[in-house]
Amino acid sequence: MAALDPTTTARQPQPAVVASVEPGSIGEELGFEPGDQLLSINGIRPRDLIDYRYLCVEEDLHLEVRDAAGAHHEVDLEKDADDGLGLAFTEALFDGLRQCNNRCPFCFIDQQPPGHRDSLYLKDDDYRLSFLYGSYLTLTNLVEADWRRIEEQRLSPLFVSVHATEPALRSHLLVNPRAGLILDQVAWFAERDLQIHAQVVVCPGLNDGQALDRTLKDLAGFAGGEWPAVLSAAVVPVGLTRFRPMGDGLKPVDPACASAVIDQVEALQRQFQTRLGSRFAWLSDEWYLIAGRPLPPRPDYEDLPQQENGVGSIRAFLEALDAATTSLPSRVDRPRRCSWVVGKIVATALQPVTDRLNAIDGVELRLFGLPSPYWGQDQVVTGLLTGQDLIDGLADQELGDELLLPSVMLRQGQPIFLDDMTLDQLRQALPVPVRIVHGAADIVASVVGQVGEIS
Repeated sequence: MAALDPTTTARQPQPAVVASVEPGSIGEELGFEPGDQLLSINGIRPRDLIDYRYLCVEEDLHLEVRDAAGAHHEVDLEKDADDGLGLAFTEALFDGLRQCNNRCPFCFIDQQPPGHRDSLYLKDDDYRLSFLYGSYLTLTNLVEADWRRIEEQRLSPLFVSVHATEPALRSHLLVNPRAGLILDQVAWFAERDLQIHAQVVVCPGLNDGQALDRTLKDLAGFAGGEWPAVLSAAVVPVGLTRFRPMGDGLKPVDPACASAVIDQVEALQRQFQTRLGSRFAWLSDEWYLIAGRPLPPRPDYEDLPQQENGVGSIRAFLEALDAATTSLPSRVDRPRRCSWVVGKIVATALQPVTDRLNAIDGVELRLFGLPSPYWGQDQVVTGLLTGQDLIDGLADQELGDELLLPSVMLRQGQPIFLDDMTLDQLRQALPVPVRIVHGAADIVASVVGQVGEIS
């Protein structure tokens, strides 16, 4: 592809530091412990978790390891090709994070206040994290070696932030002249039977209207055939906080804008359904909540290809709640008075489930849909609520005997909120115990008192 940059950016990988060892695994049998460093596999230093997995497919392995005390070990073993070592590592990337080289004015990272933990300001634009975890990248910082590796290791599907397919417009949105190569890059995936999921962040007045029409139709042009290059497209509204730079020219999505985008995309969905046998492009849940319209029925989302991007996630959650509340007890042995806090934008959709649980004799559940003064957003999703938002929004409220807090508010794997408040600090500030809940079944079990101690 002519757009490929011929330069390379080789970086020496650091040792892969073991975080945990799966019980009963080959790694445990070999004596691996947390803190050990995996230096190489068959003489090759893995650059990341992807390399590690590829190298471990070999049946004969020679491992170089440095233990936590600094001693060097060499290990030879034979195993079946599909057997892993059972090791988890502290990082997925051993040669460093590939950061973003764009300057999008709507970037959420740039709309945060200064002074918090460094990880909040990292702009990841790394194709490996896209492959491993579904994070979105722009493809603007890939060099020739990256494209070659994507092809050789079949790193597919990737998740790509497109925003616009018209070259000048995308270059303007990303403030990067290389951004205009997007259709050539999608064609590169198509030529190699590799695939992507796309997203479009709609900024009113910039890439909506005719520009959005063109973008979705261009992407749908790669969605046909037995092996489509573009598997789906998500359309999400721009999120703006009170910390964004002055004079950025961005406008928030209001109900009128949301309704117009819904009508536009749903009309395109009907065209795509006829031509492709799929709706192909989906609107994130916020559009319907902002517009005050009901969410589409669950079948409209097909196999939920963009659920992690907020497309159909509320509908899927409601479906899970329905399943978890099909056989509720008529009463509970011990009275349960508790509260459940969510983002304000989703509270109305969750109220029917709250009413269903409150019909149980002995249950008193209060649902709090909170805004986020921290971000300056009234209609906010649950995952963006900060610790200070909870303290401010729940002050002087009757919370019952326990507060149910969705785990999505916390940083994955760590008890900390987006404003750097810790879970312990929140617990000290609130007058009731806090229970972290994970998913619909956990919420229902917590309400009716069918779970153990607070974790």
